[in-house]
Amino acid sequence: MTAPAPAPSRPAADAPPLALYVHWPFCAKKCPYCDFNSHVREAVDQAAWRAALLADLAHEAALTPGHRLTSIFFGGGTPSLMPPETVAAVIDAAARHWACAEDLEVTLEANPQSAEAAGFRALASAGVNRLSLGLQRFDDASLAFLGRLHSAAEGLRALEAAQAAVERVSFDLITALPGDTPERFDKVLDRAIGLGTEHVSLYQLTIEPGTRFETMVRKGAFTPIDEDLGAELFELTSARMSAAGLPPYEISNHARPGAESRHNLAYWRYRDYAGIGPGAHGRRGGLRTFRHRKPENFLAAVARNGHGLREEAPLAPRQAAREALVMGLRLAEGIDPAAMAARFGVPAIDEDAARRLVDQGLLMWDERLRLSPAGRLLNDAILAEIAL
Repeated sequence: MTAPAPAPSRPAADAPPLALYVHWPFCAKKCPYCDFNSHVREAVDQAAWRAALLADLAHEAALTPGHRLTSIFFGGGTPSLMPPETVAAVIDAAARHWACAEDLEVTLEANPQSAEAAGFRALASAGVNRLSLGLQRFDDASLAFLGRLHSAAEGLRALEAAQAAVERVSFDLITALPGDTPERFDKVLDRAIGLGTEHVSLYQLTIEPGTRFETMVRKGAFTPIDEDLGAELFELTSARMSAAGLPPYEISNHARPGAESRHNLAYWRYRDYAGIGPGAHGRRGGLRTFRHRKPENFLAAVARNGHGLREEAPLAPRQAAREALVMGLRLAEGIDPAAMAARFGVPAIDEDAARRLVDQGLLMWDERLRLSPAGRLLNDAILAEIAL
């Protein structure tokens, strides 16, 4: 297996950029906090899934000619369970369908189990140049609570293997677990900072509908931490990570300057992206797309239609402007309200409401509108105030 060859022709400098998301829906185990489109199956027909993903990719590529591919992201589920041959086939096909940016970013989400970590070099040979590792925490008790299959020691070995396989590595941590205190979590941040990666994503534990954790909370098995403590942990995280040279470029994502996830920036900047695989969302040319969610339904749709699309619908200008506001305000760079209004043909914000929040110290507004440090704690409430 080799990295993808360059596209036959270089993209024009003004070619519209495009990101590609590939969803692998299978996991070895469903985590109790997870509400993503993930499924446990006793057996997976790898040849059938490779063919289905390639067919779905070809269909989407035919609808986005002339674009410049800037990133590929394999998400899930657990994409590190994909055979490297399948990963290579998808990357190679994408490089044939679109002209690729010279610095094409190819990210794959991975779990730390030993069997998966052993395949990191093969994934790198397949064309993956960035790994995102689901460490979640550094102690066995927290990992057991979260339903993770790996131990703390196994997670650290997997991180070393990832750093040896590719130049760019990120890892996820889950914050605000029951029993967390500022003192306890400060030690978690010490460990995270000391591991030397360029990018860390820190997500507060949320109890999502339909998850096993929701059932446990309803039955009194545990109590989530209160909002005030969650806010204190959030502020601690921002301060510690910033001091270590990993400032937040998005509410939950920290990176060294230049090491931001280019793929996720495409989402937050509301650029077009193609989404293939079960349950994958996409956005192209003013349309939103959604694939069949259940793996078996997705395969049946590809066999029937040559693609896994379940729905394709136009985005009204007002809806698109609101979505762009919701995504863009999460970024430290914020949004340009004037450029957004010109792009969608409608104003994106209530300017009077925004100026009131500037006066209250929750927003900052020069040419761009941004959340202040205090405003980051109240993002949802601020959006409710300023969105039209």
